[in-house]
Amino acid sequence: MYLFMFKQFLRTGTCRLGLGLVLFLGLISIITGKQFLNDQEKVASEVVERQLDHIKRNIEFHSDDLGLLLYYLKFTLVNEHDPLSALAIGQKDLNPSVQHVKILTLEGQKYDTDLVNPTKLLYGNLDLSFVLIYVFPLLIIAFTFNLRSEEEETGTWKIVSVMSKSNLKFLLSKLLVRLILLVLLMSFLYLVASIVLNISWGELSFAFFVVGFVYILFWFALSFWIISLKRASNFNALVLLSFWLMLVILSPSVVNTIITNRLPVPEALTTMIRQRDGYHQKWDMDKRGTMEKFYDSYPQFETYGYPPEEGFSWLWYYAMQHLGDEESREESLSMRTKIMQRANLSRKWAKFVPSMHTQLAFNDIAGTGLINHLNFLQHTNTFHENTRLYFYPKIFSNGTAEDVDWDQFKPVYFEDERSSFDWLGNLIPLCTGIVFFFGLSGLSIRNNM
Repeated sequence: MYLFMFKQFLRTGTCRLGLGLVLFLGLISIITGKQFLNDQEKVASEVVERQLDHIKRNIEFHSDDLGLLLYYLKFTLVNEHDPLSALAIGQKDLNPSVQHVKILTLEGQKYDTDLVNPTKLLYGNLDLSFVLIYVFPLLIIAFTFNLRSEEEETGTWKIVSVMSKSNLKFLLSKLLVRLILLVLLMSFLYLVASIVLNISWGELSFAFFVVGFVYILFWFALSFWIISLKRASNFNALVLLSFWLMLVILSPSVVNTIITNRLPVPEALTTMIRQRDGYHQKWDMDKRGTMEKFYDSYPQFETYGYPPEEGFSWLWYYAMQHLGDEESREESLSMRTKIMQRANLSRKWAKFVPSMHTQLAFNDIAGTGLINHLNFLQHTNTFHENTRLYFYPKIFSNGTAEDVDWDQFKPVYFEDERSSFDWLGNLIPLCTGIVFFFGLSGLSIRNNM
């Protein structure tokens, strides 16, 4: 019987057109992911040579004055990417994966972004997670909205009722046929993506597939509930499309608006203002007061003493730069805290919005979410601190470029230490929705069949 159902369904225009269109979009999404990986790898491969050239070129002009040389030099930190990031690009196209950091004030440097096409940011990326979250539910709706009503509208339901031992088993068989086809389609796309994107099999790659499968199962459960109400095809299609619009488009937008209004982040502006003022105002202050604050932070440098009030000193200049960051530290920490609060609140709300929950799960698996970028910025702070502390003694003792082993300054690569996948936390919200809608279907079937 199942073989006959497969053949019968595959002959329909809806099946062929739907599978063909989603297959095409899926392959396009894989190509998009491959292009994204190529761009990331190109940038990562170029930074080594560029940093060496950058250092050599500046040494030629400022080798006798290390303080002036380090005013110009930038040191590179790279946020490494997992091939899974091509399946769910997330915020990787918006947040920079490479930081070029000077040993001057840091806050203004952390948020320098890459040059990107703003139109591309407006429309987003057609990655595989987009196809799974937005397109697959539409295909499920197209395949299932008239699962029973079509039989009634064509007058064949009575024949089916007589010939079939169980009407429920017949409907479940038709539903299973469609589920198997879509799972096979998703599996094929994932297999192609694994080959093209060189994704190694492990817990995270398996988790991506499982989350996609459970998300598809959720939409089948929702569709089966609507089918069990025994309404006309037009009604089923309208209600299912309304659910798609509400769960996939409207609810995430509403949640984002609520969170943005509930947790505003004015510190995004005040941090920059405090950092700039904290540095620039020091030009009009006495140097001793500046140096005392600097030595409070780094008492190990107090042996370098206090520069004269008249004239310029690199010791005083870099102390001013550091104090610019110090005076904006409270706002910077507050901004990070609020962003983390936004992320945590989003996860709580997402438990009730399957599309949003699935997208966050995909981003976590791929390492392309907000948490990854915050961890990268935190590592940038550490990188900046370590670099400054290495150069400060050489600058303060009036060293030259010859006093530095420049070969050790190669790009540093940051790899976010992602813990193992939280299976329960990511699957329970979706599974709860599946059980809920299948439960409603059972009640409807008991009353209507």
